[in-house]
Amino acid sequence: MIPLSEMALRPVGWLAEEGPEADRVLSTRIRLARNLRGVHFVGKALDEDLTRGCQRITDAAVDLPQFAGGGAVLVGELPIVDRQFLLERHLISHDLASDTRARGLVLSPDEGLSIMVNEEDHLRLQAMRGGLRLEEAMAAARELDETLAGRLDYAWTPELGYLTACPTNVGTGMRASVLVHLPALVLTQKIKKILTGVGQVGLTVRGFYGEGSEVVGNFFQLSNQVTLGEDEEETLSKLTRVVRQILDWEEKAQERLMRDAGLQIEDKCLRALGVLRYGRLLSSQELIALLSAVRLGHSLGLRSVPPVAVLNDLLVRGQPAHLQKAVGREMTSEERNEHRARLVQETLRAAEQSKLDAA
Repeated sequence: MIPLSEMALRPVGWLAEEGPEADRVLSTRIRLARNLRGVHFVGKALDEDLTRGCQRITDAAVDLPQFAGGGAVLVGELPIVDRQFLLERHLISHDLASDTRARGLVLSPDEGLSIMVNEEDHLRLQAMRGGLRLEEAMAAARELDETLAGRLDYAWTPELGYLTACPTNVGTGMRASVLVHLPALVLTQKIKKILTGVGQVGLTVRGFYGEGSEVVGNFFQLSNQVTLGEDEEETLSKLTRVVRQILDWEEKAQERLMRDAGLQIEDKCLRALGVLRYGRLLSSQELIALLSAVRLGHSLGLRSVPPVAVLNDLLVRGQPAHLQKAVGREMTSEERNEHRARLVQETLRAAEQSKLDAA
């Protein structure tokens, strides 16, 4: 069993690492969709089929070295707040969080490797990394996939590749995504044109929590659309090129903002930090917006802003389900706003003290 209450009190392990481009790239994810041969897809399966499949997959995965010290949980049996907690941690999808049938999650200790069981497909293997690290995430996902292929019989044909519930995933079954922070492109009103161009090169844009979610805090998730007829290396190479080009445009937009309105931009970033340090009430949406402004300050090299790892931690632990899991009870919206502000202040004070101690 995964200790959710303990998880709520600690940072996301893989997100604490400041990987390449960490100030502008929150995370990298590789997801591999797989199905069991001879078993109905999830959407057509009976409940007893889902239960047997979930047990079969969990048994095959949970004792692997990658998951030692981690655990497994039946997501469908969890209370709503626990499912929301896993969604906030980017471990499950909206679909998995909203269904109470036999669905599961297998998780590594640092949360960087996981398996969603009986989501749209029987298995969705996920490798997460902080910053822009597509190749590293791919290597981890591929190693897990190859190990499981020796224990499970995948639905695969030489002509089509891996068979999936949705035709858009047939082939490699791979979705590679990068969650990027693009505040300067938003402020300079260039973002719409760029996102239109992204769609024209075979990529898609989603929100903060992936498919079906909204764009918040100037975070945009970029991922591939095509899996059939394109090999994994080609997909990763194209996504990397596009992301680096967008990051280059974001850097140029930041330079333009500092050249044309530097004082106002610095004021915006530092005012946001001031509210985080001293505000008594913070909603979750306000927290994300303020952290976005402070993150921009980090990209611009402002010395007074906290490290990216601290901002990442607050971005996750400040969400509603995390606050309730941390205190062990349900809270009203106003209670959460008060507790969130207190959490932010304590975290920022600890980060400042740590910086002074290191000096």
